[in-house]
Order: sequence, then structure tokens, then C-alpha cells
Amino acid sequence: MNIVNRHFLTIALSASVIALVLPVSFLWVKPLIPFLLGLIMFGMGTTIRLHDFKDVWEKRRVVFLVALLQFTLMPGLGVIISRLLSLPEEVMIGMVLVGSCPGGTASNVIVYLARGNVALSVTMTMFSTVLAPLLTPGIIFLLLNRSVDISFMALFLSVFQIVAIPLAAGLVVRHFFSGIVTRYSDILPGVSVVSITLIIACVMALNADKVLSLPLVVAAAVMMHNLLGLAAGYGAAKLLSCSRVDRRTAAVEIGMQNSGLGVALANQFFQPLSALPGALFSLWHNLSGIMLARYWTREKGKR
Repeated sequence: MNIVNRHFLTIALSASVIALVLPVSFLWVKPLIPFLLGLIMFGMGTTIRLHDFKDVWEKRRVVFLVALLQFTLMPGLGVIISRLLSLPEEVMIGMVLVGSCPGGTASNVIVYLARGNVALSVTMTMFSTVLAPLLTPGIIFLLLNRSVDISFMALFLSVFQIVAIPLAAGLVVRHFFSGIVTRYSDILPGVSVVSITLIIACVMALNADKVLSLPLVVAAAVMMHNLLGLAAGYGAAKLLSCSRVDRRTAAVEIGMQNSGLGVALANQFFQPLSALPGALFSLWHNLSGIMLARYWTREKGKR
């Protein structure tokens, strides 16, 4: 598993290429995605303790700041980048949709793999998810003059089932079986690496046709959107004098949106082309997140 951890970027990229060339090789993963995400969240739960969430209250300023940037900067960047690159209106709509979404489960996974502040990341995701049913439609109407409807209960229950329940199970196991958890602590990150690699490859396989026919300018726009979000999150947390670990957590939380929600909204309320940025974002933000996690863990090892 240590070998897996050291080479997870290479493994993830290789699996993604195989998924593009031979999509059928990873389509079988699709029904297993909720289970794999739950497995990752369970592993996260074994690394944190209840008092970690108590510490989050002392960092509530950064939680509010991240939510503010998620719902202002990210949709704003979607418009600005689209205008600068002269993207079609339907593609710009997709960029704004992604930018208007809350943080996604993937951000928690990347923070975990990067050995960041998992409790803070989970709190940020849950907070932005609670705000999303009100703010996401409001932002879309303000910027695009279009109406969308988001079910609060459906969105919250989805995140609660995928994040909160397995995370709580991990907390309980750590509390009552700390000896066993310590003994296998080196294995769980490797299991998470394999799980997230399978998920990324499956998403790549499901969107292979779109990715292979993707105009380069749209790919560039999505990458800029994600990278600027990461940079803004890190910089904003630095202005609040946050620790390096919390800066990284804020960066990942802002840069990695719930792109699945963006794709769903695009398919339901707009033209098929509007789903393209969200589909690509779901691929790219996982890869950029893995690259960052790999860089940060190496940097930590050098100090």
C-alpha cells in the first residue's frame, strides 16, 4: 500500500488514459461509486476525533469565507473566463452552473489524501450544501436570468448519506477499537487511493466521447476555473493567518465544486452543451487535486 500511495498520481493518470481508450474496462465501477465513496469516508473517520470538530468552531471565519468565495468568486470566474475566451453562451451557462454549486465530496477525499484538516473540509462541504438550495438558484438567476429548482432535502440527504454516515462510523470504530485502527492505519490511505482512482476512471469512461471530442478552448477554460479557485482559496485563508494545513484545505474546498450537481442541472434545465463544462470539471478537478495532494505530501516529507 505504501507503493500505491507513492505512485497514486501515475496510477490515476494511467487508469484515466485506459478509460478513454477502452471505456468498457471501467464502466463496471458505476454502481459501486456510492460504496467506494463511503469506504473513503469511513477511512477519513478513523483519522479524526470529535474534538477536531470542536476546533472547527474556532476557525469559523474561514468556513464563512470559503462559502462566500464559493458562491461569489467561482460563478463570477465562470462568466469572466467565458467572456475572455469567447465561449458559446451554452458553455458559459455550464461554467456558471459549476461555479454556483457547493463543495463536493471529492474535496473531502483530496484533503484526506493530502493529510489536510478533514474535519474542517467536511464542515465546509456541509455548510455550503445547506446554503446551496437557496444560493445556487439565486446566483443562476442573477447571472443568467434563468430559473432552476433544487430540492433541499434531496441534496442534503445525498451528502449526508455519502459523507456523514460513513464518517461517523469511522469515528465510532476509532473510539472503540483504536488499537486495531492504529495497526492498519497505513493501509486505509492506500485503499482510498485505489477507490478514488476507480471513480475517476469510471467518470472518464462514462464521458469518453465528450472528452475526446472536446474543443481545447473549453478544456482550457475549465482548467483555469479550477486552478484560479484553488489559488484564491489558499490566498484568502493566508490573509486570515490560517495554518498551512488549513490554507490547503480552503484551497481544495473552493477549487473542487459539486460538479455532478452542475451536470444534473444542465441536463434538466438547459441544452446538452451546457453539461460539458461540468463533465470535464469532474474529471479535471480530481486530477489536479491528486497532483496537489501528491505535491503537498512530498513537501511534508521533506520538512
